Amino acid sequence: MSTAPPSDPHVAAYLAHVQYEKRLAARTVALYTADLERLQQYAHEAGVTLAQVQSAHIRRWVGAMHAQGRSARGIALILSGWRGFYLWLVQTQRLQHNPLDGVRAPKAAKPLPKALPVDAAVQLADFTASPKSARKKNQRTDDATWQEVRDQLVVELLYGSGLRVGELVGLDVQASAEAKGWLDLDDAQAHVLGKGSKRRSVPLSRMAVERARQWLAARAHVPALARTPALLAGRNGTRLTAQAIWKMLKQRSQQAGLAVPVHPHMLRHSFASHLLQSSGDLRAVQELLGHANISTTQIYTRLDFQHLAKVYDATHPRAKRKGDGGKKP
Repeated sequence: MSTAPPSDPHVAAYLAHVQYEKRLAARTVALYTADLERLQQYAHEAGVTLAQVQSAHIRRWVGAMHAQGRSARGIALILSGWRGFYLWLVQTQRLQHNPLDGVRAPKAAKPLPKALPVDAAVQLADFTASPKSARKKNQRTDDATWQEVRDQLVVELLYGSGLRVGELVGLDVQASAEAKGWLDLDDAQAHVLGKGSKRRSVPLSRMAVERARQWLAARAHVPALARTPALLAGRNGTRLTAQAIWKMLKQRSQQAGLAVPVHPHMLRHSFASHLLQSSGDLRAVQELLGHANISTTQIYTRLDFQHLAKVYDATHPRAKRKGDGGKKP
């Protein structure tokens, strides 16, 4: 940007307003000050006063910031500062029109869902907690034994079948008119109630069926569990909550030596990503996940492309960047 513009008296009045009347934090006032200095600079370069700024100017400046590499979130924050200033000018009758009306920041790209590498997901699914780790959590030895079987089943259903955590906690031991979901081990299927009260059936892996049979045998010897219809329950016989499963997975992933804490939806994302990498069948993944629209499932094609791009960068001769000396990264 060029030379600094003269300070607008309206800016000084507004900053005094937010500092002394609204009593905003010093850090917030400093951010507003920086935003308005930027606005004055843009207006100065365009040859207009702040009172003469129009929506077209704002859109042009938004485009300039975007072209310079500023993030959509950063632009949105700057526009918020400008919008508050002009709103105050209108409310105090210093100006009749807010040039920020109808101006929007560029849309931020949706963050990709986090998925585990295949080896990390398998590492978690194969993990078995030792009695020592149970003692560290102050569990009784008999509780630790059946809870370990239960927790292994939880991981298998989330990663092996891609269930949502809400679908998982809604599972009952047996099918009934009241049951939201249940496992049919003979047919190797999980029947669940998904979003929008839509029912769907997903296949169970061989290991999930094995874990489920082990769990049903173990829970039959715990009186409180034998009395509840819930497939997954705690020592008092109460159905496991989503929060309890989040906490368990975080602890379990740490015990298994994973680099990141795992949450239920990460395993669902991993299920979808790994399945798409292997099959390339987007429609099948959509059906298994219970997505109403294929556009929701298509985000996993971006995950798959990231995987392919990493393979390309690591192995293809033409992927070597200048200065690498022809060596693999």
